[in-house]
Amino acid sequence: MIGAMPRSHIDPPEIFDSRQYGFSQAVVSNGQRRIDVSGQVAWDRDEQLVGIDLATQVDKAAGNLQLVLEAAGASLADVTALRIYVVEAAAEDLSPITAMLQRHFPREAPPATTWLVVSGLAGDGLLVELEATAVVD
Repeated sequence: MIGAMPRSHIDPPEIFDSRQYGFSQAVVSNGQRRIDVSGQVAWDRDEQLVGIDLATQVDKAAGNLQLVLEAAGASLADVTALRIYVVEAAAEDLSPITAMLQRHFPREAPPATTWLVVSGLAGDGLLVELEATAVVD
């Protein structure tokens, strides 16, 4: 049901409980301003790779995502859709991604999320990239 809130989270009981993994099945946005954030990776401000493991890299990418959103006047709580690109070499154990989602996004209202396994990303050693859409009033 869509109410006066800027967004509603849709998780039908007939579909598996995605919130246990840190994402909603769908998010309906009623906000007035949409922010599309380019893919964020585990680079620091000098384009140096932070971490060689998936857990470290996904946390750095989430931190970078948070910084970009804050600069745009939003927060991780405003993210309605998240696309996660993971390289094949790191896809055997995706639990660090679930852990990041559970730490950084509200369990009662997580974003709709798509996870994609890709052959590579646009930088040596990169294991994960986060791309987001946020909606704010």
